[in-house]
Amino acid sequence: MSESSKTPYRFTSPRQPKTTYLLIPIVSSENRRYIPVGYVSKDIITSNANFTISNASLYTLGVLTSSVHMAWMRTVAGRLKSDYRYSNTIVYNNFIWPKVTEKNKSQIEKTAQMILDARAKHPTMSLAQLYDELTMPEDLRNAHTANDKAVMNAHVR
Repeated sequence: MSESSKTPYRFTSPRQPKTTYLLIPIVSSENRRYIPVGYVSKDIITSNANFTISNASLYTLGVLTSSVHMAWMRTVAGRLKSDYRYSNTIVYNNFIWPKVTEKNKSQIEKTAQMILDARAKHPTMSLAQLYDELTMPEDLRNAHTANDKAVMNAHVR
C-alpha cells in the first residue's frame, strides 16, 4: 500500500505555492476586457482550473493584466466555446515581454499596485464581478487604464 493511499484526503502532488502567487484562470469570458488575474495569499488554495505563478512580482501582475497581454492572449489563445482558454505554453511562454528600464518597471509596479488597491476598495465583489464590463468599478477601470499606458510605454520605448 502506497503512502498516499493511506491518506486519500490529502493532496498527493504538492502544487500549492508557498508564497503569494498569481492565479490565472484557464478559461475566461470573451466579454471581459481583462482576464481577472488574482494576486493571492499562499493560504488560498487553487484548483486545476487555474495556472499559478509563484513568487510573482507586481511587475509581472502589471504586464499580465495589461491590454498588451490581453491583445496577445486574444490572438493566440484557444477557445472553449467562445470563451478564451489561457495556456501556459502558448499564451504565457510565447509572450514577448518588454525590455524595461528601471523607470518603466517601477511605473508598472506602481500601476499594478493601483489595481490591487482599487480591488481592495470593493471587498464584497468577486473577481468575476469586478471584471464584468457592466459592473466594473470606475476606480478599477481607471487603474487598468494607467497600467495599460505604463506597459505600452515599456513596449514602445
